[in-house]
Amino acid sequence: MNSTSQPQPAAPMVPIVQIHRADAPGIPFPEGKDLLQVLWCPYSHGEFCYPLPQVHWRDASAVGDVLPTPEPAAELPRNWYPGPCVVHPEQVTEYPSWDLPDELRDVLRDRFDALPGETGLLYSYHLAEAPGIKLGGYPGWTQDPVWPDCEGCGSRMEHLLTVSSWEFDGESWRTWLPDEDRTDENEWGGQRWEGPAHNPAGLCLGDAGGVYIFECRTCPERPIGHWFDCS
Repeated sequence: MNSTSQPQPAAPMVPIVQIHRADAPGIPFPEGKDLLQVLWCPYSHGEFCYPLPQVHWRDASAVGDVLPTPEPAAELPRNWYPGPCVVHPEQVTEYPSWDLPDELRDVLRDRFDALPGETGLLYSYHLAEAPGIKLGGYPGWTQDPVWPDCEGCGSRMEHLLTVSSWEFDGESWRTWLPDEDRTDENEWGGQRWEGPAHNPAGLCLGDAGGVYIFECRTCPERPIGHWFDCS
């Protein structure tokens, strides 16, 4: 379910993503902040049982000692604790699929229908939203889109971050698997598309689902919302 409130931690919060402003030129950071940190509570929340996120915008120069990542509690899912990995940001241009307006979809329908025969690609899998963990852009919905509204001003929130179980799946890897991670075994038409690049963080949220984090950029306090879906 979506919410605009920050959770009260009942367990050590789990670090999920840390991004410096210099590495995310397309994301509007608040004035005086140059570091985005996202954490979540690793206990199940909501009807669909998912970890509850927090968002913190910080001044990197004010960050003190870095604490160790908490060890997973015995009763909590181990794959809700991402393994440490280094982020190498890459800007991409993506287009909406689920969120494409109906009138525009009608205009483009013939072009979409012709794509598989002309290129072997499908618009929704290969040319629309980028899958995986990402900042900005469009959520890669598995179920119907659910954009939360800000409880303060009533406006629709902006997508800030997707934390996904997979970086790509058995179809979308064909265009979204980075060139440096391709091998002869997983190149176009191969069957072994799974590997380290498929899930570098070691996450599995529900049935290979994702947590979508939104924010209101109109309200000064930048309240957040969230949604979870899976197949």
